Amino acid sequence: MGEVLKTQTVVIGAGVVGLAVGRALALAGQDVIVLEAADRFGSGISSRNSEVIHAGIYYPEGSLKARLCMAGRRALYEYCRRHQVGYRQCGKWIVATSAEQAAMLEDIQRKAACNGVMLTGVAGLNLARRLPGIRADAALWSPETGIVDSHGLMLSLLGDLEDHGGQLALNAPVLSGVSDPTGHRLTVGGASSCVLRADRVVNAAGLGAPRLAGHWDGLPNAWQPRQWLARGVYFSYSGRHPFDTLIYPVPEPGGLGVHLTLDLAGQARFGPDVEWVSEERYFVDPQRVHRFEAGIRRWWPDLDASRLQPAYAGIRPKLGGPDDGFRDFRVDGPNDHGIPGLVNLFGIESPGLTSCLALADEVRQLLN
Repeated sequence: MGEVLKTQTVVIGAGVVGLAVGRALALAGQDVIVLEAADRFGSGISSRNSEVIHAGIYYPEGSLKARLCMAGRRALYEYCRRHQVGYRQCGKWIVATSAEQAAMLEDIQRKAACNGVMLTGVAGLNLARRLPGIRADAALWSPETGIVDSHGLMLSLLGDLEDHGGQLALNAPVLSGVSDPTGHRLTVGGASSCVLRADRVVNAAGLGAPRLAGHWDGLPNAWQPRQWLARGVYFSYSGRHPFDTLIYPVPEPGGLGVHLTLDLAGQARFGPDVEWVSEERYFVDPQRVHRFEAGIRRWWPDLDASRLQPAYAGIRPKLGGPDDGFRDFRVDGPNDHGIPGLVNLFGIESPGLTSCLALADEVRQLLN
């Protein structure tokens, strides 16, 4: 398998969370190598999402998702301001298109308030004035929601990592790991295959994190979770549109519903939907546009469906199946599995992008 190398800290996975973790550990004075299986950073979950900075609305009080989303949102806005990463705090509407959905808004508003997020309820003529062209019985306004240039964010995190002595190694898949009283030993494949010994390891491999945990000698089976895959596709909307903020329907099982998001240039896109799959696949079937059209017209009747074009697909790494309800982030540290210097990150779906800096701080504290 090649030569045996030694380093202090290894982060597996160079998505936005892995880069944020590597940066935080490098800033703390550790020698850090981030290993990425692909030929570029951020090519997985981090490049296949809505690029939304979430306010922290939907998550149960006291959950990791609630706490890290709130802290991460504040940290991310500040980071973007200081590092000149593109972002816009544009806010979002959650719209209800029936009396049943309008009743659900009350629960969403209550849950958000428990997390310290204040939403404004709007209905009737006031709603019609603020959202012309939108068909809705009632809506909630979230001023804390925004959008971010996720690639620019990752470039900035990587720059910070390297400025503080950290390194990124591409085409370096970690095939297996071993933890014993002497530390951790990683089998690294690729053209420069080697065995890499480290004092600390963070498994931030996204969709591949549970699979890698299953090939980790010394990690108890109870700490090797099962993963479900929830696929979602996006359609872009060509040309002009009347929106300058995000619009979400009431959430559905497995996701937040087919919603309208914007990029920093103002182009609109819709998605994602939810499809439970058994393997990774990213092709967008153009025929899915008919399902998108039906969903969007419930709240935007003036949609011109001919301007919807297939964009991309993403996959959410779920720790529960379609009937399992809420599942929190898993940040498994030494106090959980009993292995010093090892942290596994599982189920880092939305709001993982928003939470990346707070997740990095959480990992840093666990490794202290």
